[in-house]
Amino acid sequence: MAKKKPGSGKGEYKATPAADAKPKYDASEIEKATGISSPAPSIDEFELLAPKLPKDAQEKLRDIKTKLEKFREAILAKFDKYIMGIALLPPPMPQQPGMFAPGQLPPTLQPQMQPQPGETADGAAQPPQPPDQVNIIVLIDDSDSKKMTKDELKTKLSTIIQGMASEIDKKLAIQCIILTEVWQSCYDAKYDVLQLIASSAPVYDTGMLAALRISEIHKQMVIRKFERYIVSYVLAGSLIQGRATDKSDIDVFIVVDDTDVKRMSRIELKDKLRAIIIGMGIEAGEMTGVRNKLNIQVYILTDFWESIKDANPIIFTFLRDGVPLYDRGIFMPWKQLLQMGRIKPSSEAIELYMSSGEQLLERVRFKLREIGMEDLFWAIITPTQAAIMLYGIPPPTPKETPEVVREIFVKNSKLLEEAFVTTLEMVIRMRKELEHGDRKDVSGAEIDKLLADCDKYLKRIGKLFKEIQEIKEEEGIIRIYDTAVTMIRDALKAEGIEKVDDAELVSTFENEMISKNKIAAKHLRALNGIIKVKKDYEAKKLNKADIEKVKKDSGEFVAALLEYVQRKRGREIERAKIRVKHGSKYGEVIILESDAFIIRDVDQPQKEVSKAKLTEEGGLAAVTDSSTEELESALAKMAIPPKTFIKERLFEDLKKIFGNDVEILVNY
Repeated sequence: MAKKKPGSGKGEYKATPAADAKPKYDASEIEKATGISSPAPSIDEFELLAPKLPKDAQEKLRDIKTKLEKFREAILAKFDKYIMGIALLPPPMPQQPGMFAPGQLPPTLQPQMQPQPGETADGAAQPPQPPDQVNIIVLIDDSDSKKMTKDELKTKLSTIIQGMASEIDKKLAIQCIILTEVWQSCYDAKYDVLQLIASSAPVYDTGMLAALRISEIHKQMVIRKFERYIVSYVLAGSLIQGRATDKSDIDVFIVVDDTDVKRMSRIELKDKLRAIIIGMGIEAGEMTGVRNKLNIQVYILTDFWESIKDANPIIFTFLRDGVPLYDRGIFMPWKQLLQMGRIKPSSEAIELYMSSGEQLLERVRFKLREIGMEDLFWAIITPTQAAIMLYGIPPPTPKETPEVVREIFVKNSKLLEEAFVTTLEMVIRMRKELEHGDRKDVSGAEIDKLLADCDKYLKRIGKLFKEIQEIKEEEGIIRIYDTAVTMIRDALKAEGIEKVDDAELVSTFENEMISKNKIAAKHLRALNGIIKVKKDYEAKKLNKADIEKVKKDSGEFVAALLEYVQRKRGREIERAKIRVKHGSKYGEVIILESDAFIIRDVDQPQKEVSKAKLTEEGGLAAVTDSSTEELESALAKMAIPPKTFIKERLFEDLKKIFGNDVEILVNY
């Protein structure tokens, strides 16, 4: 339902989404919003309503439904090409003077049929309608009526259809209406039949009844809210042209009077009304249960008039085919003037449309150049550079790419054929020629050939990508295995085990590292997994799952061993350090196998490092400048003495380096 936003003084509408796919019906609210009777549920929804009714009403409802289905099947079997819709009209209500009875067509649309029993030949005395009479409206398509007039078609079909209905049940009262009469009543600003259809329950519908129902509900909502602004509400599009399907949109055009707008710009008025009106369209769909999209176009009057002067084809089609469901005397005069040939395009509009052809052709040429210069170029250059990066080489410039591809994939690895490098060069050359103006245009035939060549190229690059991945995965397995073996040997070396045969490496690792709880037992399983994958690689039995698992496990395995070795090495380095204090500064002397490294101030960000030779007497000689990098390299390569002793000669040399006030720190 359409509801006002809380606290909004302007009463803007806000769509309330349905809780489920079925529309909900509240007669009082719908009548309040639209001013017409609430739309009845479709015949297929009667079963949902039945459980909520009294038992006798349920039986009556099922009886009506059965008869309606028989009637529908009967007339569709005979007149399916003519029948556009069948709907159950609401029951009669108290009639006001001067109005046609609800549930009946207006007198101008009632069929000319033979007098029924109880009425005079001139139709002067109509008997009261029986209280249990079932009123049904049948919408007939008369668009291709050629053998007889429209009135003859209507009269003939009305007589036959009423006879078929009477055979099913005498209480079925059929009222036929041809589509032309519906449109004519709209042209004449007589909208009673639209209100009747809007409140009916469809039994069969090709789409027209749904369009009229939702359009009428939406129209009433819009007019009730914005009556002073709405000039015309027009149904148009494929429904009017006879090309609609059951999935077609329902196109409506709304013209808004903006000639007296003062508080806001015309664009603001259009946007504001458009948002509210589209929201109402959603609500109208929920009310009626119509699932076809209500495609709403909102025009302001000034723009609409300018479009007419400029011979806008959309507006001309709108005037020619549109049917006004509401009009304040604007749309119909324009429509009639168009039919009379009085609305003609200006010379400026004619020149504009004439020049647009060449402009559009130039746009096509530009698009072709764009495809040749940019789209195809980037379509193949980017994946090519990705393949190069996957191979382990930084991406080259586009100009260098063909030669790099030729060198690494054609000549060296033999993974790609020369023909594909030629395709790459051709695309790059075309882009360069177009960019520099050496070529002005690209023909459609050339684009087709390039597209085909690029498609083949990309498929081949995709295959190359997989081949590179397989190579890298195999190389990765070897690298993982070698890294694992190296780390095991480093760990064993840290334990004092210098040499181990390859055949005994795993058992030695298990005995020395796992069994003694120096490394977690799960890492032995990781090692066995690495060895298994290595054997599968050699036997050509690798699978993706094993590779991914080994990558994950090997990372944890190597990290654990590296941490152990570093921790072990760190303790050894700590034993080799002599910490000193001189003045307010702290220094270090790191004693290695044959050299010593001296750091004069450990607190400095840029440490000053010196290097000295260890003498046989335990002193320091030949002190030279060094660097942090040389120190780290020496720590990694040189052996660290198991114990460090401070001899008198070393202490004397420390005095020479740090000064006589040097102090050796113990348990620092």
